[in-house]
Amino acid sequence: MKIAFDAKRFFHNTSGLGNYSRDLVRILSQYYPENEYLLLNKNSSERGKEILEKPDVRFVETSKGKLSRQFKMGKDAQKEGAEIFHGLSGELPLKWGKEPIRKIVTIHDLIFMRYPQYYSFFDRKIHLWKFKKAAVSADAIIAISEQTKRDIITYLKVPESKIQVIYQGCHKAFKEQQSDESIQTVKEKFNLPGRYILNVGTIEERKNLLSIVKGINGTEIPLVVVGKKTSYYKKVEAFIRKNKMEKQVIFLEGVSMDELAVIYKLADIFVYPSFFEGFGIPVIEALFSKTVTITSNTSCLPEAGGEDSVYIDPGNDLDLGAKIKFLWEYESERKRRAEKSFAFVQKFNDEPIATQLMQLYKKNL
Repeated sequence: MKIAFDAKRFFHNTSGLGNYSRDLVRILSQYYPENEYLLLNKNSSERGKEILEKPDVRFVETSKGKLSRQFKMGKDAQKEGAEIFHGLSGELPLKWGKEPIRKIVTIHDLIFMRYPQYYSFFDRKIHLWKFKKAAVSADAIIAISEQTKRDIITYLKVPESKIQVIYQGCHKAFKEQQSDESIQTVKEKFNLPGRYILNVGTIEERKNLLSIVKGINGTEIPLVVVGKKTSYYKKVEAFIRKNKMEKQVIFLEGVSMDELAVIYKLADIFVYPSFFEGFGIPVIEALFSKTVTITSNTSCLPEAGGEDSVYIDPGNDLDLGAKIKFLWEYESERKRRAEKSFAFVQKFNDEPIATQLMQLYKKNL
């Protein structure tokens, strides 16, 4: 089978959509090397280089020109003899040739519909138009959670029979046991505290970092934050300065995936009080790292966190603060929940995800 992917995010996104794209191609290549996987884009990059070195994975430079991703990429895939085209980020090309090809699209979330205040009017309109077009032209839609599936049915008016939930996994670094030497190197490089709680993700209003900072205000619990800063960071920074928490809240930048895996493993608690997610990969990363997790009781987060994570109302920083303090003080409870969550998270391993993807491809041929 020859499968083509829209690889723009594969090559050019450092987090969410990029990680999803790279992991998906990596695990398909690992478990189904008999197929050929084509990565279509105007150019490649260093990201995913080790995946591109696999004998069954090939970069295909798409036709030049303005809007070539929308108008030429689909035809380029057909010229390469691809039997399936998979749009990995909610989009599909608008133009196709006469050669037969089946179309599959992954839709991660419809947050721009649920929380329009986080998006400009123009971005909302463009996203909705693209997603609707893709949903109509696709032969099958992958939703990355039951929550996303419900939203696709509600907002895009797609029949349930067209949608299949296939969960995401996470980078292999979070499943590996790092050496004592590499752990010590990361500790020293980032000057990590002896104990700390952790938050990972873009520093934006929806992900709600300010609630964590408010929750630990008045305690001596160190907070390590890893994530790209947006304008919302200024709001968090102002609270930190006002309450003299500069030494308590540590922001890290330039963290590699392998270093991040160590930072997760060393954390006492992972805290992720997001208002809404399509899936919440950081929760999975934490559970694979055997780090107990506190997250929101909203959207898909209970799907990712399982029964033994601790849940809070993301709008209630007092509740969040109380649960952080409880887990911080009781090591046995942290370990109990972490061990049970580690057993739960095995369902997000590579092989079952690869199997479900391949079954969907074959079903749609």
